[in-house]
Amino acid sequence: MSSLRFQPHLMIVIHSLSGGGAERVAADLSAYWVQRGYKVTLVTQADAGTDVYPLHAAVKRYALGTAAFSTGRLSAAIANLRRVWALRRLIKRERPTIVLGMMTTASVLAIVAARGQPCRVIATEHTHPPSQELPEMWLRLRRWAYPRAAAVVALTSGTAAWLREHVPGSQVTVIPNAVRWPLDRAEPLLPPPPRDGRLRLLAAGRLHPHKGFDLLIRAFHAVARQFPDWDLVILGEGDCRDALQSQIDEAGLAARVSMPGRVGNVGDWYAQSDLYVLSSRVEGLSNTLLEAMASGLAPVAFDCETGPREIVRNGIDGVLVRPAEDDEALAAHLSDMMAHREQRAAYARRAVDVRDRFSTTRVMALWGHLFEVH
Repeated sequence: MSSLRFQPHLMIVIHSLSGGGAERVAADLSAYWVQRGYKVTLVTQADAGTDVYPLHAAVKRYALGTAAFSTGRLSAAIANLRRVWALRRLIKRERPTIVLGMMTTASVLAIVAARGQPCRVIATEHTHPPSQELPEMWLRLRRWAYPRAAAVVALTSGTAAWLREHVPGSQVTVIPNAVRWPLDRAEPLLPPPPRDGRLRLLAAGRLHPHKGFDLLIRAFHAVARQFPDWDLVILGEGDCRDALQSQIDEAGLAARVSMPGRVGNVGDWYAQSDLYVLSSRVEGLSNTLLEAMASGLAPVAFDCETGPREIVRNGIDGVLVRPAEDDEALAAHLSDMMAHREQRAAYARRAVDVRDRFSTTRVMALWGHLFEVH
């Protein structure tokens, strides 16, 4: 950063690095900016032992050890005061020029902890706020805190519009996640089973109601008899596993629908699939959708309130299903794509444009512009 007269110091504040989209973005941001001459500090409440994402060797790491679960309002208030005090002490000692809060609670804590300090605080929202399940206290704190931040970053224009309406006074800007390409490989490595001439419909994500896998299983059930050479694979892990497996078994689909769990070599699965489906009821900006398209898979995605419509160019490189959450509409669009190999191939050729549209270079340029406003 030769154009800068001083070394900027970026402090990233996040609850943990234990897995998830925002956590991965935190690790990516810290590595990118430390390699470009920034001093970078990453602060978590949780201990480093919970980390899934490794940090660049030059990133300074602090674990505040303040992640303990609270029982009741009083203990929650005391715990949050301790978090603020611990973070404020660290900010005073480290003297960052920029403090970046990752997700709502970390952003609010960073804004409160940095009050009166000579640093700019940037808040971020990584999910669409109406889909969050936050206590009323945090909603009130967000309305108070975000207008006091130098900027509030949203992943999508839909979330930005929500913030402008519901958290007035916030300086909102949109910066999407960058697509990782080529994809990393990590444990657990699980090779896709042999195709044996069969076709594969792939989905991936946390086994959570937000991801709509129950809708996807219903939609696949509706078309399974029409397409006997297709199977559905759902990658990921979560609390809904038992309920989804029961749904699969009751539909008589155990031989056609599998849930292998979380894999660290998802790129191999994208490469060994024929169509990608995103059945989410709500999304921030779907990393799996970006990855699948970058890997050359045509996508079929629900046009939920935010996310997919800012990635998929409907009728050009994929299909947006309306209305969202309608499993019959999803079944109809899946059937159309499963039946037309040439259409899948044409969309797939254009889908790889996301490598450029959401490239690290483009996305980090947006962050750089935000960081270097003086």
